[in-house]
Amino acid sequence: MSLIPVIEDQEIGIQKFIDWDKFKNVFYNNFYLQNYKIVIKIPLVPRKRNKDEMKIKKFDLENYTFLVSYD
Repeated sequence: MSLIPVIEDQEIGIQKFIDWDKFKNVFYNNFYLQNYKIVIKIPLVPRKRNKDEMKIKKFDLENYTFLVSYD
């Protein structure tokens, strides 16, 4: 059993953007998988204390604002 359905057309749309978590005071580099509405968040500056910094979560890009988008 797979968490992600089989890709039919072999193309995955990815958008990249940077955002800031004001509560944790951390900037994140984000990779948004358009077909699945999932974002992979990776801190730009990793903290030495926390080893589990990368996050994967369900995300709808239309409902949020972000600092900058890039290619």
